[in-house]
Amino acid sequence: MKIAIMQPYIFPYIGYFQMISAVDKFVFYDDVNFIKQGWINRNRILVSGQGHLFTVPLSKANSFSLIKDTLISENLYESWKMKFLQTLSQSYKRAPYFKPVYNLISEILNGPSKSISELAIESILAVSQYMNLKTQFIISSQSYQNRHLERQERLFDICKQENSFHYINASGGQELYKKEDFLVQGIHLDFIKSLPLEYKQFTDPFVPHLSIIDLLMFNNRDEVNGLLTQYEFIN
Repeated sequence: MKIAIMQPYIFPYIGYFQMISAVDKFVFYDDVNFIKQGWINRNRILVSGQGHLFTVPLSKANSFSLIKDTLISENLYESWKMKFLQTLSQSYKRAPYFKPVYNLISEILNGPSKSISELAIESILAVSQYMNLKTQFIISSQSYQNRHLERQERLFDICKQENSFHYINASGGQELYKKEDFLVQGIHLDFIKSLPLEYKQFTDPFVPHLSIIDLLMFNNRDEVNGLLTQYEFIN
């Protein structure tokens, strides 16, 4: 059984969902420190033919707080949400799948989430359901009680608690983890890497590395599921 463990990101790019589709169980690693200037509360969409950064406003976010404890700003969120949905409408209203995708995003953003962890997880769960992914999702803070362990030992522990001995990590993990260390624990480690891909946006040239929002606006479910297979495992 394959397992992946990742921090929750808001409407992440396709590589995140490729990882989800490649495993049987996916763990939202929400009880680790928040990463400032990372992708937990921000991503990019297409605006006027260019990548445009959007950022969910947070309350006193810092790298000493856990992701699950990092709250959305009560004062700023409503105005940000209205402006963001307006930007989506203006930017994507001519996209072939605008209406269902816009409705999906609006429902997520209008939900009851109070923390960035809750909102990011909901964005991933809702999109995964929209794409008919069958992966089982688990929230770390609700399941393992192992924050006392060091970083790598926590991963070992999660794999063993889930009876999973095949761990899939993002390609960037090659700088942090060695396959030999996992093999000592009886765990096979693979790194997943997205292959270069393009799809039709409004005009050329193609703008890569955008949020899953962009991909959904321009592709139907079958096309999306085809793109989800465009990855490789690095030996």
